[in-house]
Amino acid sequence: MKHTITQLLLIPLLAAALVLAPALQARAAWGEFTISDEIEAGRKFDAYVRSSMPLVEDTEIAGYVESVVRRLVNNIPPQPFRFTSTVIQNGSMNAFAIPGGYVYVFTGLILNLQTEDQMAAVLAHELAHVTEHHVAKRMAEMQLASIGAIAGTLAGAFLGIAGGGSNMANLGGALVMGSQAGAAAAYLQYTQENEREADHQGLNYLAAAGYNPLAMAETFDIMQKQRWYMSNDKIPSYLSTHPALPDRVAYIKGRVARMPQDFLKRKADNTAFLRAQTLVRAKLQATDVALAWYTNKGELNPLETMGLGIVQTRLNRTGDAERSFQKALAALPNDSLVLREAGIYYFKQGNFQKSQPLLQKALVLKPGDALTLFYNARLLGESKQYDAAIVSMRQVLKELPEDPEVRYHMGRLLGESGDQFGGHLNLAYCYELQRNRKQAEFHLEKARSFARDADQKKQVEDFENFRREREELRQ
Repeated sequence: MKHTITQLLLIPLLAAALVLAPALQARAAWGEFTISDEIEAGRKFDAYVRSSMPLVEDTEIAGYVESVVRRLVNNIPPQPFRFTSTVIQNGSMNAFAIPGGYVYVFTGLILNLQTEDQMAAVLAHELAHVTEHHVAKRMAEMQLASIGAIAGTLAGAFLGIAGGGSNMANLGGALVMGSQAGAAAAYLQYTQENEREADHQGLNYLAAAGYNPLAMAETFDIMQKQRWYMSNDKIPSYLSTHPALPDRVAYIKGRVARMPQDFLKRKADNTAFLRAQTLVRAKLQATDVALAWYTNKGELNPLETMGLGIVQTRLNRTGDAERSFQKALAALPNDSLVLREAGIYYFKQGNFQKSQPLLQKALVLKPGDALTLFYNARLLGESKQYDAAIVSMRQVLKELPEDPEVRYHMGRLLGESGDQFGGHLNLAYCYELQRNRKQAEFHLEKARSFARDADQKKQVEDFENFRREREELRQ
């Protein structure tokens, strides 16, 4: 079943409605919707997304997006909450932001833009929706029309938003309340005034952060061109929301024309953007589509050659992949990303002798990279250097505490080193994060049986609280 991207973007609004219903009911008589409500809405929705959606944790991608958000936020008026960003694996060319400062970027957006200026333009627009409290104001209005009924009916109507059993469908299903709400959808759409205001303020934020303000118009142009190649369910909401796109582009260009001319000469360094884009294409795009892109590209630069090697690895074309990685390494022998990906390739092939120096050099060049640390820890574990492996994996766990794969390998390392309590507890987290309740319960009971001191018993309690919070989010 096909659904529009506008319906897809109803998810955060519906979620905000549901998680805020109790607070709003307490304030309904006064029509209040406080900053605390916004923060709580964002926190709960973010927790739900993290427990239900396919997230991209690679710091070369997620860290890059966060850096652009941070640059923008550092140049906007002070806000009562901290902005954070999350990258979701989804091919739609979109992004959205919710109350409390939570920003979500789909990998499809990274893949289809051309420059960091354009990425910043989309994010600036979304930040403006939050700073102007557009969703928050609408939530307050919805409470007057029975927020629970509205959210329940619309969630049911848009159930299975991404189709095909995807996590988007799971998210929509979790919002169903079985209530009825008539024609309440109007409450869940940005108004013309909202969009004009987001364009206006977003352009201010973009220019203040040192980006080229023309990038906002460029982004609209890219989306307009993309729509001819998209089915209706892939068209970004920016293109279907009034005022009409040509009017918005004209407004932006008119404002830019009145800005200092040196603003139009600005050009962001696209190095980090292109690295993130390469990883999205090579690791997350369908292999046939990605391979076709590299095949049709013609001559590839070293970064693209590395990307081709990743795709060839996914296709089990190991000989071709090794040649691509060797070519990329010859051109960029001191690039931490190329070293990391080549090291991962050799690790997966079981060639630990070739993997080790590549991963170690990558760590020297970029010590905090979580993925490099992860494979370095596994490499150390293969040679039974458990103490060093556990130290490395703990660094990864600090950055990615809810990554089931990290929990799994931490559990294995601890168990093999003789720490049965830590091993089983981490495996309990792994299976809980994967929603495998039977296995999670098995390892929890094992961990409980090995708990000897107060600290270990407290860790068991922490896990139980973690599981309880996740269950509440799914109810």
